[in-house]
Amino acid sequence: MIEAEGLTKRYGKTVAVDDLSFTVKPGRVTGFLGPNGAGKSTTMRMILGLDNPTAGSVRVNGKHYHQLHHPLRIVGALLEARWVHPNRSARAHLRWMAKSNKLPMRRVDEVLEIVGLTPVANKRAGGFSLGMSQRLGIAGALLGDPEVLLFDEPVNGLDPEGILWIRKFMHRLADEGRTVFVSSHLLSEMALTAQELVVIGKGKLISQSSTEDFVARASENTVKVRGPQLARLREALIDEGVTVRDDADEMIVSGLDSDRIGELAFQHNALLYELSPQRGSLEQAFMQITGDSVEYHTGLESEAAALTPEQALAQASK
Repeated sequence: MIEAEGLTKRYGKTVAVDDLSFTVKPGRVTGFLGPNGAGKSTTMRMILGLDNPTAGSVRVNGKHYHQLHHPLRIVGALLEARWVHPNRSARAHLRWMAKSNKLPMRRVDEVLEIVGLTPVANKRAGGFSLGMSQRLGIAGALLGDPEVLLFDEPVNGLDPEGILWIRKFMHRLADEGRTVFVSSHLLSEMALTAQELVVIGKGKLISQSSTEDFVARASENTVKVRGPQLARLREALIDEGVTVRDDADEMIVSGLDSDRIGELAFQHNALLYELSPQRGSLEQAFMQITGDSVEYHTGLESEAAALTPEQALAQASK
């Protein structure tokens, strides 16, 4: 478990993390989200004792990181994939890490096998691609078979097979009862990976909830309705006081669930070909909730924000 209480970090007049409190529990993959400059990397560095907080504290399994006698046995982390001496082989790098925490040397070959680097174990890490470096970093995080794992952008440089592998692997780690805390800018991947979310902006906590609740709270759920007799149903829906948007041979209904729409269609003898709830995406929810916390907007972003969804779609198709 990771517990942050009032965590604050200042660099001169700049406040990178501002009175941040959250809990990461075992047994679930928790995503750590925020715009660029939100303080995610600084927070992870404070968890690992690489930066000292200006105020507040953060504990891992009830202890500060510096209180852990053999930290790799408790906490495994991937913060910077390229942090490897370029002239060391993958195996030599992991053996050095294992020796520093009195871990058995057999564990080195075990983690190399887990991440798929056995065939290149004796090659210089300086010649690795970003994807291979990511795998080596993950191997280092797993070396001590820790209870708590932190990953900062773990899928950077991975091919689709590697992304699918790390997603399933993180789920497996959580299913084993471990604490898994992962930061990523790939929101579509986080939607598939994280069951819980900690979302920050400008160093402050914006939200901590399940991924499902975060999306539901921030986005409007609608129902797509398609059929040959929509005119009959449209009048009944308007009488219910809901919002109806016509789109070619279909309607998008806001403010009513699919069960009630189906009942109204039956009552008014309106044949339906499709009645499907439309959920908002994590990306849409993230953009809506963190919009005020983005420090730097491009001109295109400002222009797009002023457009209606229909105008934005038309412009994107030009």
